Amino acid sequence: MTKQDLEIERQRRLRAGQRVVIKLGTSVVTGADGKVCIERIEPLVRSIAALKNAGRQVVLVSSGAVGLGAGRLDLHQSRLKDVVVRQACAAVGQSLLMHAYEQLFRARDVKIAQVLLTEDDFTDFRRYTNLHRTMEKLLKLGVLPIINENDTVSTAELEYEQSSVVSGHERIFGDNDRLAALVMSKLEADALVLLTDVDGLLLRKPKAGNVTQTVVLRDDSELSTTIAKISNGEDDEAVPIPLIEEITDELKAIAEGPSTGGRGGMLTKLEAAQIAMQAGGVSVIANGTKPEILDRIFAGEQIGTTFMSTSRMGGKRRWITFAASVRGRVIVNEGARAAIIGGKASLLASGVMRVEQQFAPQDVVSIADCDGREFARGIINCASEEAARLSEGTSPHQMGERGRVLVTRDNLVLSEQR
Repeated sequence: MTKQDLEIERQRRLRAGQRVVIKLGTSVVTGADGKVCIERIEPLVRSIAALKNAGRQVVLVSSGAVGLGAGRLDLHQSRLKDVVVRQACAAVGQSLLMHAYEQLFRARDVKIAQVLLTEDDFTDFRRYTNLHRTMEKLLKLGVLPIINENDTVSTAELEYEQSSVVSGHERIFGDNDRLAALVMSKLEADALVLLTDVDGLLLRKPKAGNVTQTVVLRDDSELSTTIAKISNGEDDEAVPIPLIEEITDELKAIAEGPSTGGRGGMLTKLEAAQIAMQAGGVSVIANGTKPEILDRIFAGEQIGTTFMSTSRMGGKRRWITFAASVRGRVIVNEGARAAIIGGKASLLASGVMRVEQQFAPQDVVSIADCDGREFARGIINCASEEAARLSEGTSPHQMGERGRVLVTRDNLVLSEQR
């Protein structure tokens, strides 16, 4: 597509999108006093109500519970390093958050529902399916679901700053950015909007004399531009990248770290945008403190940073790639690796060198080469003990092709496709 074609498609998708997920960051929801910032939230509520009145289905993902709870309990920011304290704050703050939304949306005649999710709602395929049914019913009834992670019982999000591994396996949520993207993916939504306190993914415009390096930004033909290696730093003007079709390592390198009050940051927003793009949707990162921001976005105005892809990954493959936690790992020989990558084969027990960690049937496992490099993920057909016996030739179920297939091809996703 030409630049003009991409711009036309961007406007079309945002103007026509019938199902949208909107995520409000902590910096948008809460004020400096640790309370709900009504001055910022009320205009957003008005815009969401207008979107619903125009016939769109809206899902709201809202951060802010921990911060509100800390404000109500008058706890210093340093106390929030303790996970149990953060859980207590979440329990207090969630009721404050929903009370504020209930009052604001009631004034606009919008019915709301609280939906609190944990990582198990995404790792267990049955719960993942049940979540879809519940959300579909709420939307059919004209209700606005308001989603947050259930921080009171789940530590996956609260602990992510300390480690990317939770309970011995890969974390599911980084923060509510990723949660919003997973919900968007599951509901096959058309658009994901992430509202924060910055204008999008920013590049600093270099001044004369500053050293530059090549990174990515769309021009008339390909992704290319320059970003300054700031020598005098603070005075250079930051401008948002308007449109991104591919999230590269260079883009991730310029993403900033977590904000002071929030738990995410630009990097988690890029991860969320990538999920949205794989789902075939459009994603926008924009400044939620600006007037009429949602109205402007869904009118097709170029604002913030838009992420848009022309390709789409199937639903089960997206679940394997993004929503499912990796429970274990199987190391395979070079022949199995070549057959899977080049021959589009299933994973057979004969190609497995060893099985690592414990997993159950239908868990998602990492598939790695003999050097330990992951090249695929897939849904395993048997538990780790049985997989080990099959690979060693000591299982009573060894006979027959079906008994030797550990991961079927339709339940497998290559790393290069993620």
